[in-house]
Amino acid sequence: MGNFDIYFDKDNNIRDEFKDCRWLRYLTDTDNIYVNAERVTSINSISGRELIEYVMRTLDILDDMELDAHSKFIINEVLNWSEVAKGGLAKERNEWISKGYPLDIHNLASAEIYMDYISDKGLKSEDTELIYALIKTHGLIGQCIRGEVPVSHNKELFDIVNEKLNGNDSSSSFESLLTALNECIIKAVSLDIWKAVETDVKTLIHRILSGDLSEFSAKYRLEKLCPKEIEIFDDSSDFFENRIFPEYELWYFTSALSDFDMGQIRKVFDLILQDFDSKCFKKSDISHINFKPLADSLYYDYESKKHVNVYKKRIIEKYLLDSSVQNVQIDIKIQNRTAYVDFRFSKVCEKLIDFCVEAERSGLLTFEKSIVVLYDMFGFRKDAFDRLNNEAKYLSTMNNVAGSTKDSIIEYAVGKKIVDVGSGGGILLDRLESRYPDKEIIGTDISQNVIETLEQKKSKEGHKWTVKIQNFAESAFDEKVDSIIFSSILHEIYSYTEGENGRFDIESVKKALKYAFDSLNPGGRIIIRDGIKTDSNDIRRIAFKDIRGLDFFHNYQRDFKGLKDIPDEKKVINVDEENLEVTGDINFIREFMYTYTWGNESYPHEVQEQFGYFTLKEYVDYLESLGADIITAREFLEPGYPSNLEQYLTLLDKDGNEVAYPESNCIIVLEKR
Repeated sequence: MGNFDIYFDKDNNIRDEFKDCRWLRYLTDTDNIYVNAERVTSINSISGRELIEYVMRTLDILDDMELDAHSKFIINEVLNWSEVAKGGLAKERNEWISKGYPLDIHNLASAEIYMDYISDKGLKSEDTELIYALIKTHGLIGQCIRGEVPVSHNKELFDIVNEKLNGNDSSSSFESLLTALNECIIKAVSLDIWKAVETDVKTLIHRILSGDLSEFSAKYRLEKLCPKEIEIFDDSSDFFENRIFPEYELWYFTSALSDFDMGQIRKVFDLILQDFDSKCFKKSDISHINFKPLADSLYYDYESKKHVNVYKKRIIEKYLLDSSVQNVQIDIKIQNRTAYVDFRFSKVCEKLIDFCVEAERSGLLTFEKSIVVLYDMFGFRKDAFDRLNNEAKYLSTMNNVAGSTKDSIIEYAVGKKIVDVGSGGGILLDRLESRYPDKEIIGTDISQNVIETLEQKKSKEGHKWTVKIQNFAESAFDEKVDSIIFSSILHEIYSYTEGENGRFDIESVKKALKYAFDSLNPGGRIIIRDGIKTDSNDIRRIAFKDIRGLDFFHNYQRDFKGLKDIPDEKKVINVDEENLEVTGDINFIREFMYTYTWGNESYPHEVQEQFGYFTLKEYVDYLESLGADIITAREFLEPGYPSNLEQYLTLLDKDGNEVAYPESNCIIVLEKR
């Protein structure tokens, strides 16, 4: 880094000749760590040097530009001073605050700090007002493009430039200067971002210098603020156009609210405005809504990478649905015409969140069960089927696995009404809707949280399918339908349903299939894609390639409660610690391997489930006993299992010969006569 080497020695200390450089001292000699969480990949990696390193990157980019000396001088001064409000020692920061400088709106505060220095030193020149205006509007072009601030907030810049031009037609030189400045600012954050917005930046600069300060539409700004939202509804556009955008700049909106949906975001702003009204603030009292406190508190590191604290987010979501919830409240502090937004949790709620985070990191099944109980106690989740921790990653994995067979089973659907049982993340609903746009697609789940998430997905993405609560293990559907799809859901019914004989009772599967069969119109179909049990009592041996595999096996042997029909002494016949080998019943080995392939991330959930519960013959025999015709019944091995497992283990027979993996899945289609 060229400029870094100019200003700092090999020990990262400011070189003697620059020790009186005020802006440099503010940026380096500071006890304030100011980092936008949006721009880091790991919270724990924050060193406190991000600010000075960013400024040095902007200066390096400037050095490589072909500009006249005067333009380079002006941009250099702007870049030197534009971030200083984020630095400084506590004494200096308190002094700036006492002067009314809004330090978290750093372009405004930095401009005043610059002007204080220039005035104190008697360094005013003909360029001072322009540099001051450029610091004050520093970054606003990018914020306009992101939808955070109005275009009209650049009027001061236009006025200064217009006065400098004094009627002469040489605005192109200022256009080049402003483009270069914004290239330094944005490219130092990300080259990819600069490439994506370069044309927008140049277009907006040209507009501003032409005196066109007309605003972008509310819908455009919302689409920029919420790029994950597929559709921005008119009522939201009207709300922001009339209540938010004309009055307030939005700071750190994306880093704080990008993981919430539009309905939740709208509720956050409703609560903010209610708080303003309750405190009798006038519109002129507040000009900025700053979400940095929320952004700073919403993230934590998991497996050395930054993640949204889903436990905290779920509690906030509950509050946004029902503001009478007592364990969390919106927390708004006002200072220097800026409203700082966060959520405040009760002490017991904070401890709950801390416990869940540490329990997640430990990955222990006992903690996972405790989280379910605690969240039920507080009313923040509905049931144990809702996978709270790393939910997005888990559902993404579930949606991506075995895509080919999921695609193939929908081809068997017939009739006008198709039901997807246990819709989860909604991937099959989307595929059914795409394949059968004229049919009525209905998703079901036993989890209220899943239904709520699917409703949000439907609204966000504009789907036509519908969803409802339904448990086929307890009752038939409330209307006759033509196709019912059980895609990787019957094994969950088998594993979690508490029957007369507890969990892992085949009667739960039989009940679900019988109720589904009773829900069909004549000629209707049940389509099953699920695990399959091996019709054999062979012995298999696993040779692990790493001690971690054997450790995983020991945990699994202790925690797995399925395969109740196989005695424990036959499930695991031998464990050879020295050679990292285990020997046991083929079905127990099979269950272990196809759990192991999911890894530690999903272990607390997967170890509670038995994937194979019927052999193919047992399936066919039972379905035919209902009076069904079997259209197809086949078992197969998902190719993803061996391709993943071969890096961790080798499967052998009892004599030590390498053998093929047992079948993992089946597809069965039956038709009602």
